[in-house]
Amino acid sequence: MDNQKQNGRRSFIKSSVAGATALRTAVSALGVGFVAASEPVMAAAIETDFKGLKAGEQMIPIGSYQLPAYVSRPENAKGNLPIVIVVSEIFGVHEYIADVTRRFAKLGYLAIAPEFFTRAGDPNTYGTVAEIQSNIVAKTPDAQVLNDLQGALVWAGKNGGDLKRVGVTGFCWGGRITWLAATLPQVKAGVAWYGRVIGDKTENSPRHPVDIASELKAPVLGLYGGADTGISLESVEQMRAALAQAAPKNPAAKASLIEVYPDAPHAFHADYRATYREGPAKDGWEKCIAWFKKMGVA
Repeated sequence: MDNQKQNGRRSFIKSSVAGATALRTAVSALGVGFVAASEPVMAAAIETDFKGLKAGEQMIPIGSYQLPAYVSRPENAKGNLPIVIVVSEIFGVHEYIADVTRRFAKLGYLAIAPEFFTRAGDPNTYGTVAEIQSNIVAKTPDAQVLNDLQGALVWAGKNGGDLKRVGVTGFCWGGRITWLAATLPQVKAGVAWYGRVIGDKTENSPRHPVDIASELKAPVLGLYGGADTGISLESVEQMRAALAQAAPKNPAAKASLIEVYPDAPHAFHADYRATYREGPAKDGWEKCIAWFKKMGVA
């Protein structure tokens, strides 16, 4: 990887499998600009510089498949680093997610944002959220995502990461994945930002967070907006109830917490969108960092 911004955003070939035998490739780049379907970019968008960091694209082997990821770390790190997997929104690994990895790297983490959608396609080729949901997200199995996440951890363990200190955080779609990832034995703590906790069960998404509370291996901090029109407070309360029910026999469920910011909409941390709310975003970020420290990730 190159720590220069212009080189850290070079184009590369993504490979994805279509059906059993067909292979197609598409030229793209991680962390370059913002996805078209996400709304106009706002002036509030945070830009984290590359000073003291090594950041850019990395191909991570998952069996015979090469998974693209955006990876950031301190440039002159000594010893193994705590690991945080950053799971994107439905828009994939664009500039906002890449910037979040650099924010973690500034704090001493090896931060990895895998591009989980590459086998299904590129979210940036679609102009609406509905198209991304049906053409990309619906065709990306949870089991595949968790396998890719575990593969990213294997790579991290061989490249300066401490596998005894693993955190996962994600936004929207990635918030839901964070809850699921907390059932993996490698994960020590999770922070889920406004991810769905209930939903229809499909072949690719057979279970949701409310279904796996009793299986948590790591405590999760859930951060939600009270004014979120897509994730109801009723569903958030269902998640609280699932955790409470699992708590007597599951320490991770018992230790998990849910925070609701009453006036915050969906995607209140997404500083490049009109939904950004500085107060909840900064408070949530501070709570995220403190959570990882409290749970032994940092």
